[in-house]
Amino acid sequence: MEIVSVAAVAENGVIGRDGELPWESIPVDKRQYRERVADGPVILGRRTFESMREDLPGRAQVVLSRTERSYNVATARHAADVDAALEVAASLGYPSVYVLGGGEVYELLQPHVDRMALSRVHGSYDGDSHYPEWDADEWELERETPYDRFTLEEWRRIGR
Repeated sequence: MEIVSVAAVAENGVIGRDGELPWESIPVDKRQYRERVADGPVILGRRTFESMREDLPGRAQVVLSRTERSYNVATARHAADVDAALEVAASLGYPSVYVLGGGEVYELLQPHVDRMALSRVHGSYDGDSHYPEWDADEWELERETPYDRFTLEEWRRIGR
């Protein structure tokens, strides 16, 4: 199973502020993001899951949370740690799983990620959540697509 991290990241690494995006909505980015994750399961933290409850992404949601909860959503499954999240995602039988955040979830899953699809939002923003640092020597930029207000970067981990 391929693990793909998908995130919108400002030039200064910020991905969120108070559980929201710190920049004005970018509809083109939201559309490409939704299309990318639509046919597979997603791994996300509890707060990110709760912020998306009205419009859940992916075919199934693996909610990474230290505290087991009942989500009252047929497609949601709990995972207490990274190993459990990867096991649950693999059991669903899809070729790819998408990591959607928040910051701590990106950090925990980063060592396992095979590919990254990063929407590099133009500008720097104040925020309390950041995309994790990663060693550029371990990654190859496969594609870079410019859009108005962001550039989509598609990365592949070398050797995987």
